[in-house]
Amino acid sequence: AIQENFPAAMVLFVLFEHASGYALFKSIAAEEIGAEMDEVQEAVLDLAKFGKVLKLQAFQPFKTGANALENMTSISEGILHDDLENFLEANIPRICTRKSKSTVGVADTRLGAAIQEKFTQWIVTATGVVPELLRGIRLHFHKLVQGLGRSAAGKAQLGLGHSYSRAKVKFNVHRIDNMIIQSIALLDQLDKDINTFSMRIKEWYSYHFPELMKIVGDNHTYARLLLCIPSRKELTSDKLDELEAVVSDSDKAKAIIEAGRTSMGMDIAPLDLINIQHFAKRVVSLVEYRQGLQEYLHKKMTSVAPNLSTLIGDQVGARLISHAGSLTNLAKYPASTVQILGAEKALFRALKTRGNTPKYGLIYHSSFIGRASSKNKGRISRYLANKCSIASRVDCFAESQTHIFGEKLREQVEERLDFYESGKTPRKNIDVMKEAVAAVAVASGEPTPKKKKGKKRKATETEEETADDGEAELKKKKSDDDVDGDKKKKKRKKRESAVEEEEAQVELPATKTPKKKKKKSAAED
Repeated sequence: AIQENFPAAMVLFVLFEHASGYALFKSIAAEEIGAEMDEVQEAVLDLAKFGKVLKLQAFQPFKTGANALENMTSISEGILHDDLENFLEANIPRICTRKSKSTVGVADTRLGAAIQEKFTQWIVTATGVVPELLRGIRLHFHKLVQGLGRSAAGKAQLGLGHSYSRAKVKFNVHRIDNMIIQSIALLDQLDKDINTFSMRIKEWYSYHFPELMKIVGDNHTYARLLLCIPSRKELTSDKLDELEAVVSDSDKAKAIIEAGRTSMGMDIAPLDLINIQHFAKRVVSLVEYRQGLQEYLHKKMTSVAPNLSTLIGDQVGARLISHAGSLTNLAKYPASTVQILGAEKALFRALKTRGNTPKYGLIYHSSFIGRASSKNKGRISRYLANKCSIASRVDCFAESQTHIFGEKLREQVEERLDFYESGKTPRKNIDVMKEAVAAVAVASGEPTPKKKKGKKRKATETEEETADDGEAELKKKKSDDDVDGDKKKKKRKKRESAVEEEEAQVELPATKTPKKKKKKSAAED
């Protein structure tokens, strides 16, 4: 079913990477034209027919699991490993003439480009009949290689897959942004739940004491008051100090006692009060847990993205990382994408209806956007997105973590706000970045640029000294040249005067003859 279609001088080798090692097959008969026919597809599934098309040229197993992981990592990144290079060089004949060339079929185009760059005498391809041959090899590989069974091949694939996944997931423990993504998601969910539960408990307790909801608006404080005063009938002057400790305001504490005496609420059973107090305890515990989670998020943002958190805040920076998927993805985004991150629906709706596109997304929750005037909100959001992009790239790709760049970028945003309000010109970005680099060098203990300036000064002093010496030598040479020049000038003047006298003696008779001729001509007339 599969016939030969390659020229007699063209030899096709197919490279197959397996978890157990590298295998090289030599094509005996293949046809690209009829590769999509049903008969050809069925022939690939049949080992008896497919074995007539290819034969195993060479097989090199991996030495250890670490060696297999190293080779597979290089292949996934499109890099030609030394083991693979030696394997191909040893098993593919070096035939490079006009009539005969070796063709190597691969599955990955990036790996093919690396092989082609190394071995220019070969023709590397990933199209044509190669994908169909690789499909058959993948199906019958454990039978084509002697001594390799289905179970052994499966175990090798499973072990290499687990080790490859562990190597990909293994990052610096202190710079894992997955914890930030989960923390900010849980924080947002807790905010929603606490608000819902607080509204429920206020509505529930308002049957007994409706005036309390108007006096105390904070959810946490309201739940703590329910634990302090289960019934309004217990509100006496003795409870004033305890209420002040909860409310942190003496006027509010007195207002609560007065409202409890004249409340319009109905009486409530002790069993109902017990259930309300249990619910209030849950709400208080949730609020306290949220506070602890916020501290945890602050610590993680300080260790993972200190510059971004310093610039825009912990929660907004964490939301940007969560929406992008990771800090690396956020660092790869341009500033224009960071600006509207979180407003994708509004963007596509505006593009569809040909309306105005949104000016900001998640960065709207930053304090800088709220402080800007309405006409400058778009401008400051674009500027802030630019600085957020710089901060995220520094956090992602810098070797050492520092918050100095975030502080400098925040100063730039503050200066930009002042520029929009008062017209005061801000500093240039290159000057601010130089200051940040110098501050980082000082913090890390590296030699500061000032010392280099001192070296430059010494160098300039030596250059000035040499220049002064050179100038003195030049002056001496000039003075000597001036003396010699005066002597030469005097000699030249003497020569010139002598020449002029001789010329004058020669010219005298020539000047007298015309006069005589004139007199004679006058006499003749």
